Amino acid sequence: MTTQEIIGLIVSYAYATGLLVIAEVLRRKIGIPAEITRKFVHIGAGMWVFGILSLFDRWQIGIIPFATFIVVNFIIYRYRLVAALHDDHNSPGTIYFAAVITLLFGLLWRPQGTVDHVPIAVAGIMVLTWGDALAALVGRRFGQHTYRIGQSTRSVEGSFTLFIVACIVIWGTLQFLPGSSLASTAEPLSAVHVMIATTLGALAATLAEAISPHGTDNLSVPLAATGTIWLISAVM
Repeated sequence: MTTQEIIGLIVSYAYATGLLVIAEVLRRKIGIPAEITRKFVHIGAGMWVFGILSLFDRWQIGIIPFATFIVVNFIIYRYRLVAALHDDHNSPGTIYFAAVITLLFGLLWRPQGTVDHVPIAVAGIMVLTWGDALAALVGRRFGQHTYRIGQSTRSVEGSFTLFIVACIVIWGTLQFLPGSSLASTAEPLSAVHVMIATTLGALAATLAEAISPHGTDNLSVPLAATGTIWLISAVM
């Protein structure tokens, strides 16, 4: 393991610890509800994928921080150690969050390969990071028109928010990440292909979220978005 990789691991763990500390301070000192501090950590953790891309040159080492937090989040969930991450439904969503990022990066991130597919993984993760988080907040605060599919109850307002945000983050990721310093060997898609991938990827994520039991959307949403985008890029 190189010095740069060791520094990357230290910075990653420090960043994660800082997120938890800030969230707990916001809850205790300012009185921000746990549903907000949980989303604060959710978004902050998801955005760290860009930190991972900038700090590591080998995917085998770069996935270690999120892989570690599969175990850490299980312990926090099992023993309810961090009140800022408490969920009213007591779902293991934080475990799924770390697991799905580890899986997608492990499958698609190849910084030393001839072609790197990490933008496709990041697009799906950004849908989870921003789309799923904002959809939950909007749905709880403004959701007036609910619908039920199986055991999943959602609001039209929340689902619409997820679709719009998913379109924005997928388009932005596919438009600007390939060929950048964070994904130099990733092949850019044409503008038409980006729009098709954006629309269908966002639709797949929205449908996945609509039918997923509570907590499991942290798995289904990014997998549906990433899988759809990958299929489109492979075909086109």
